[in-house]
Amino acid sequence: MIERLINIDRRFIFLLVAMAVTIPLLAKFNLPVRATKDVESIYYKIDSLPKNSHILIAFDYDPASKEELQPMADALLHHCYRKDIKVVGMTLNPGGTGLAVSAIESIGKEYGKTKGTDFVFLGYKTGVELVMINMGENIFSAFPEDFHGNATIDLPVLNGIDSLEDFDYVVDLASGSSIEAWIAFGKEKYGFDLGAGCTAVIGPDMYPFLQSKQLNGLMSGLRGAAEYEILIDRESTAVAGMSPQSVVHVLVVLFVLFGNTMYFMSKRKR
Repeated sequence: MIERLINIDRRFIFLLVAMAVTIPLLAKFNLPVRATKDVESIYYKIDSLPKNSHILIAFDYDPASKEELQPMADALLHHCYRKDIKVVGMTLNPGGTGLAVSAIESIGKEYGKTKGTDFVFLGYKTGVELVMINMGENIFSAFPEDFHGNATIDLPVLNGIDSLEDFDYVVDLASGSSIEAWIAFGKEKYGFDLGAGCTAVIGPDMYPFLQSKQLNGLMSGLRGAAEYEILIDRESTAVAGMSPQSVVHVLVVLFVLFGNTMYFMSKRKR
């Protein structure tokens, strides 16, 4: 009996995982999500900014990490537009261009915001550290034109912004190592406040930067996005995704316990 359980058909496990994902989605129940201090720090920073402040959001991710990072971007944009904060978007990842411009413009339209006056997407530039340094020296030389080909120097949304140090807040949403670059070549050089959002697998590597105050806040994975949705009182895809994710995590823990129990029982029997 024990041997049969140890050699269980893996298709049965796949079926259980599929059910663990599907049933919570069909049943549509939400588990409680409590915001952590690291996510609250980003929320309260943005919430404290006065009307017509400027925030730079770097969409440094691609479609492969969209499920974790796009909900963060959407929640941030809703918060900024509600607060009448000027949004300046850009990306250091060529795969993030379409996702970024779509989110900035579609959500801006919901709030009656005007392109070039209330928000702008600067587009993609290669070079990472060099782009940051150029933006720190002069944003108009780094991005002479926005994503749509308009001269950035003529855009009202950039009035009062000459370089990175003029931004009231900067948030990097990253699926790679761009957060470290923003710290080293952005925050430490030009002195702006920096928040970040990242995939869950990167999250643990970012905590030393929180402890050193080089990041003022962090959203990690789908959980971080869900926490931000709760804070802005707008439950969306991230909160909806927490139920199947949590059920699958419980199932994985049960599999681990089951596997170890069967192993020790078979060892004892021998």
